[in-house]
Amino acid sequence: MYVITVDFRIREGREASFLAAMRDQAENSLVREDACLLFDVCTAPDDKGHVFLYEVYENEAAFKAHLETAHFLDFNTKTADWVEAKTVAAWHRVSSK
Repeated sequence: MYVITVDFRIREGREASFLAAMRDQAENSLVREDACLLFDVCTAPDDKGHVFLYEVYENEAAFKAHLETAHFLDFNTKTADWVEAKTVAAWHRVSSK
């Protein structure tokens, strides 16, 4: 399986809007993409501007297809000015335990 992690720093005052859009993005990915197996959205307990994603796809091709979906492109455009920093990393999942 192919795992993507994304670490976001959200601009002050945009945290609630970003989180609402991110929740929609996660739901759209899970409902509309059969190869999206998991899409967890996490927030830091002591920092509302720190958002972390953990996404699991069947393979790298499925993730690349995700990047071309209308819902991802819309989300990315809508939230671009709300994001102060973003770090993306790719992983291969070797165990579920």
